[in-house]
Amino acid sequence: MIPKETVDLILDTARIEEVIGDFVTLKRRGSSYVACCPFHNEKTPSFHVTPSRGIYKCFGCGKAGSAVGFVMEYEHMTYPEALRYLARKYNIDVQEEEETAEQIAARQRTESLMAVSEFARKFFCDQLQEPEGHAVGYRYYRNRHIEDATIGQWSLGWAPSGRSTLVDAARAAGYKEEYLVDAGLAIRQDNGTLVDKFRERVMFPIHSVSGRVIAFSGRTLKADNPAKYVNSPETEIYIKSRNLLGIYFAKSEMAKQDRCILVEGNVDVVMMHQMGVTNVVASCGTALTEEQIRLIKRFTENVTIMYDGDSAGLHAAIRAIGLILKEGMNARVVFLPDGDDPDSFAQKHTLEEIREFIAEHEQDGIAFKTDLLLKEAGEDPVRKAGMINEIADTVADIPDPIKRQVYVDTVARRFDIDADIIQERVRKTREKNRADASKRKENVPAQDRKADTPQPSVETPAPRRVLEEERILEPSERELLGFILRFGRHVLQFESDSEFYDEQMPQTVAEFIDAALAADDCHFANAAYEATYQAYFGWYDQGLEQDAIVRNLLNGEDRSIAGVTADLSTEKYELTVHNFSDALTTTDSWLVTYVPRAILAYHDKRITAQQTAIYRKLQAGTSAKDTLELMGSLNALNEIKKNINIKLGRLK
Repeated sequence: MIPKETVDLILDTARIEEVIGDFVTLKRRGSSYVACCPFHNEKTPSFHVTPSRGIYKCFGCGKAGSAVGFVMEYEHMTYPEALRYLARKYNIDVQEEEETAEQIAARQRTESLMAVSEFARKFFCDQLQEPEGHAVGYRYYRNRHIEDATIGQWSLGWAPSGRSTLVDAARAAGYKEEYLVDAGLAIRQDNGTLVDKFRERVMFPIHSVSGRVIAFSGRTLKADNPAKYVNSPETEIYIKSRNLLGIYFAKSEMAKQDRCILVEGNVDVVMMHQMGVTNVVASCGTALTEEQIRLIKRFTENVTIMYDGDSAGLHAAIRAIGLILKEGMNARVVFLPDGDDPDSFAQKHTLEEIREFIAEHEQDGIAFKTDLLLKEAGEDPVRKAGMINEIADTVADIPDPIKRQVYVDTVARRFDIDADIIQERVRKTREKNRADASKRKENVPAQDRKADTPQPSVETPAPRRVLEEERILEPSERELLGFILRFGRHVLQFESDSEFYDEQMPQTVAEFIDAALAADDCHFANAAYEATYQAYFGWYDQGLEQDAIVRNLLNGEDRSIAGVTADLSTEKYELTVHNFSDALTTTDSWLVTYVPRAILAYHDKRITAQQTAIYRKLQAGTSAKDTLELMGSLNALNEIKKNINIKLGRLK
């Protein structure tokens, strides 16, 4: 845990234009900066950075926040990871709080394994410049049409032929033998001799999500070597099932395009990236796992599978489809022309042609699986029935009930079978899956259940968007919260003849709005607005000044609150009840007019929402007694709404 004092120092030191400038080319415009948004494709700059307020905002896609929020969003880091990134940038020492001796030792050991892995990366890269590496390894890369810039970006290298070349270099550099073994870089033989694990192979480093080298994949160039690829063993810093080759280089584009392309081979990934298709990853020489799919889900819920078209590739794709759908994600499949893999296909086509081919030929995962199994079943009725059941079982794994029902209907139409039959199979399969899961849990010894049960993620949840749970109220809630975030500490100067005038106890904008809502026991219906409202008053009640409150909301760990705060405190504010014909000139007179009007407009929307709910009940059909009561409520609401509109000047 990072101490609060250190967090405050990091946030106070970080200059937003410097932080964002490391990733985006900013151009000065007056006291601010502009750029094309890094979060969506655009030709005209709509991304603004305001150093005086420490805020960035894209007026195109709506992304907004502070320096720490930008790092979290762009680099897909957790809140603590982003803080540590900023600390490293500004050379701020971070001393974690309340670390035990065991925790300190574990952290130091992890850093040592990371350090020796980084040493190995540099060693393998340097070997490409040596005679053997240049003649064999570098020539292989160039023969595969991998360019020098790509070799450098991916840190591609060469493991030389000596039995202990890396070991000797690491020893000379002061690295302990135990770390070479534990990082999977060396093997201790029965006689105690330490030898390199990777020899005479082109080397592909495997990066973590944050970009640190944690493992390697080495490919032999000898045709008679049955072990074509040798990968790092599992270590304390590398668990195969939880990592993806290329994830560090692909994550931003995956999020930006809202799609991940999944391929099989190391060179496939590298070549697709070299061609400009940079949302591509591979599964590190293992069968695709649930953990890898969940890693992809951090950045997108849409996966396009691009495996080889041989039998192994087809059945690997079928398995992947089931895993992807089970995680509530969307699976599509695209197969390249016969004889091509992503590597060879990329070399034959332009970037635009590759994108067009994927768009035109990718197929829904369930539809692909249906066509493939149907082809295998032929006219055999028994095999065909089994195939339909298998498709239904795949649909049963989909967690979203609406999506599941859509697939039930689609499969039923595809086979001209009553949807109820498919639905019944799905229902029984889901019941069986739940029973099996419950049985497995009961059979786990009590002391082992905690380790066996999936633990809550330690990562910061993804920012909640304003989903507009109540669309009728959203504009008014947005307006009231905008007043609070922009003018919350501003004292309302009502005239003495105003119904709101109180000489003994003048109110700020925030207090006035809060009192008005509390009088009717109102809470914002849209969750992100309500969370921001409550967080604001949490700081307000501690006596903080307006700028300090906004800064804390922007830099807080809850990114939904930070996003709403940035959005409503940076955009050019437009009042929904503004009458431009009598616009006022001073902030004081403007606020005393439009804050009360905004509250009235909010109550008007509340009445509208209640009326809409009553109309829906009446349309659904009710008993005579209930209809009478609902009509009475409707008349009362109409009267209240009329009075509000008179006060707003809409009626006389």
